[in-house]
Amino acid sequence: MNAEEKNADAGDDGTYGGRLRVCAWPRREQDTSRARLIANEELRAWILTEDEEVVAFGKPGDVVCHPSKAGPWSSLAGAVKAGLGLEKAHLVFRLDRETSGIVLFAKTEKAASRLQRAMQDGRIRKTYLAVLVGELREEAGHGAGWIAVDQPLGDDEASPVFVKTCVRPDGKAARSRFRPLATAGGFTLAEVRIETGRKHQIRAHAQWLGFPVLGDKIYGPDARCYLEFIDKGWTPALAERLLLPRQALHCARIALEGNSAGLGAQAWRAPFTEDLRVFVRERMGEAATDALNAWEAASAE
Repeated sequence: MNAEEKNADAGDDGTYGGRLRVCAWPRREQDTSRARLIANEELRAWILTEDEEVVAFGKPGDVVCHPSKAGPWSSLAGAVKAGLGLEKAHLVFRLDRETSGIVLFAKTEKAASRLQRAMQDGRIRKTYLAVLVGELREEAGHGAGWIAVDQPLGDDEASPVFVKTCVRPDGKAARSRFRPLATAGGFTLAEVRIETGRKHQIRAHAQWLGFPVLGDKIYGPDARCYLEFIDKGWTPALAERLLLPRQALHCARIALEGNSAGLGAQAWRAPFTEDLRVFVRERMGEAATDALNAWEAASAE
């Protein structure tokens, strides 16, 4: 690994300036021929809310947030500027490529600064829904069925995938909470809340708990699934091991608390995506589907 690669900043999909960065393996160039391109009509259909300052999108689980070498329509950030005709679009809250749900863009620097300040002040609450492998029981937690994970995260230096993190004592503080909503068929539908925003935090904490996020190529059964996917794309062998072509993680709600400076409270919601909803219905059954519907109805109040 050369110095340029070592010092590059990673995007949320594991790319470094358009290059894939992995350790202990030959460098892999990004295959732009397989890039997922966004159609303008898709982009507009994903808009959840829009005002003069902020536009919220419900991102699917196969779209990159940050710009890539495949052009503006290969990333949400690029498509937002090109499709909405915005001179600037500040990506305030990003998601990993295979995580679906709410992504916020600020249209002005002032709005971006306010949201970033709110995040620093702890006035932003992000809630996720996840399907976990294994049946996580409420009795494993303390208080209203919540399982708290207060474990520091840092680089997983033993992994063949450079972007992978893991629980390690010298890592940065990271706190997540998991609450099982339904368990069936060897899976758990869980609500997840985070109090910090470390890279891959939910996925790394879920793996540490022993209940990894379903379909996770890095934190699931073997991190080499990710490398196989980069080299060969989605294959029958990967489908057999992972069950889903992307990780079953969805940012369902972002809530902003008001403050004394006059910034009012606000909340954004994104419905559970159809691919994950179908999995819950077909593999976890009617009771899990009812629990999902009840959770969504309650969160909308």
